[in-house]
Amino acid sequence: MFSSTNHLHDPSVRAVRVMSAACLVRLARCSGPYVGRSGLLQTALVPVPLQQDSHLQFTVFKRQLYSPSEQRHSNTRFDPDSSGRPTTWDSFGIWDNRIDEPILLPPSIRYGKPIPKVSLSKVGCASLIGQRKENEDRFQVSQMTDNILYFAVFDGHGGPEAADFCEKYMEKFIKDLVAEESNLELVLTKAFLEVDKALAKHLHFSPNGFEALDFPTDMTRALLVRVPGMNAGTTATVALLRDSIELVVGSVGDSRAMLCRKGKALKLTVDHTPERKDEKERIKKAGGFITWNSLGQPNVNGRLAMTRSIGDFDLKNMGVIAEPETKRISLHHVHDAFLALTTDGVNFIMNSQEICNIINQCHDPKEAAQRISDQALQYGSEDNSTIIVVPFSAWGKHKSSDTSFSFSRSFVSSGRWA
Repeated sequence: MFSSTNHLHDPSVRAVRVMSAACLVRLARCSGPYVGRSGLLQTALVPVPLQQDSHLQFTVFKRQLYSPSEQRHSNTRFDPDSSGRPTTWDSFGIWDNRIDEPILLPPSIRYGKPIPKVSLSKVGCASLIGQRKENEDRFQVSQMTDNILYFAVFDGHGGPEAADFCEKYMEKFIKDLVAEESNLELVLTKAFLEVDKALAKHLHFSPNGFEALDFPTDMTRALLVRVPGMNAGTTATVALLRDSIELVVGSVGDSRAMLCRKGKALKLTVDHTPERKDEKERIKKAGGFITWNSLGQPNVNGRLAMTRSIGDFDLKNMGVIAEPETKRISLHHVHDAFLALTTDGVNFIMNSQEICNIINQCHDPKEAAQRISDQALQYGSEDNSTIIVVPFSAWGKHKSSDTSFSFSRSFVSSGRWA
């Protein structure tokens, strides 16, 4: 169970949970799998007998739930955008924001609290080419299964082959694995590795194939570079949302995932770069080396600015791996405003909190995605800039003040290639 256990022994909290479950069961019997938030708010709970055993019987007393249109001075705030529309906390602790989504009844009953549906139609996406000749960024948003949403960004380099392959096949690999494995972190790890192997076969190259050749290693790599797509690679940051509450993220490279919780940026990924001590040591142990370009940025073997990626087969024996780092988190819909996936065209201009602040100033996720990508271009990003903004129940709750940018990063390109 992924709900928070804070105040678990508080009798008032237990009573509200019982009332929530009773209300949800009642709604499920007459409303099907979905119910609008307004319908939930307008439902009054009548005394519900709970049969504990054959001798004891408890009654939950009636508690009136009000619709947002009724006055509740103690729980009413005005909309953060100063529109004058009252926004309220309902008795279940859900923020009545500008994005009105139905409640998912089956998972709500399972977890004992209302879980709003996360709708793909509300997701905002934007991708700009920047000052590059080609946009090698790719992104995807889809309903992968009945209860799992799929979000992904891929930032290609050395050609579009690797990013194109991931865009086309990553979801399929994950979907096949989900049918056999319930642990989503394990699913993502297996999927990344299998996609990497499949890309190698697609490019007619086995990562260990040149070890059996009589050529010196350097000569072999020189031959590989001449084969189209052999030195192509991509970052991959994938987020899976199950039942609108369990969020699992996996990543390789320097594309990022960030959750806005209580108005603060919560990083869900850590960049895989030679600047990380653990990653640098791993590269050296595998036989690779680190150099620094004219901007002072470290690169693996003088070429690649990341230590993990899908593709980059000429560097596989130098420690560049496709195994992702994963993170699992339970959403708190009362506090969580949105999930953002970004490529380094955005990340090299704005840090996570700056991105969070800008998005919190926007009316909807589509406006937010466009504004972030435009801002990155305006402040000097030379790389492709891509962002996905997935709104949650606290959207619109946390208004940020004017954002000041870190201009020290504004005019520095990503330096992915030395």
